[in-house]
Amino acid sequence: MIHNGPPHFSNEGYAYAKRMVDVQNRMYKAQHGCNFTAVIPTNIFGKHDNFHLDDSHVIPGLIHRGYLCKQKGEPFTIWGSGKPLRQFIFSTDLAKLMIWTMREYEEADPIILSGASESFYYNSTHATRVLIIFYLRDCLTDTVCF
Repeated sequence: MIHNGPPHFSNEGYAYAKRMVDVQNRMYKAQHGCNFTAVIPTNIFGKHDNFHLDDSHVIPGLIHRGYLCKQKGEPFTIWGSGKPLRQFIFSTDLAKLMIWTMREYEEADPIILSGASESFYYNSTHATRVLIIFYLRDCLTDTVCF
């Protein structure tokens, strides 16, 4: 559910500003018949992603770390408990869905664009499995080994 409950105090201003965009879109539609909406993509990854170890997103970071572990002959450890749920979308798929949204989506309510109909546990994403199967011999996590 989008905007379920109050936002965290650390980003309250930003969060409420984003919520006001949804209000503005509904008002433009009601008053002027304009078809505006807010697109909310899930975690994006793609061909030209940022693979830097210090500031990459989940999937490119896992790919880079997995590659380095394979090069060094070290075990690949996936940090964390594996309990947070995440949704991912490939950048090309997002681009196609954005075009679909502009042409077909007629609601003022925001739309979440995701590459899957379900959320994945952080350490069970397809990218992680690909790393383990094709690049790594040993896989360790803080809590679970595949």
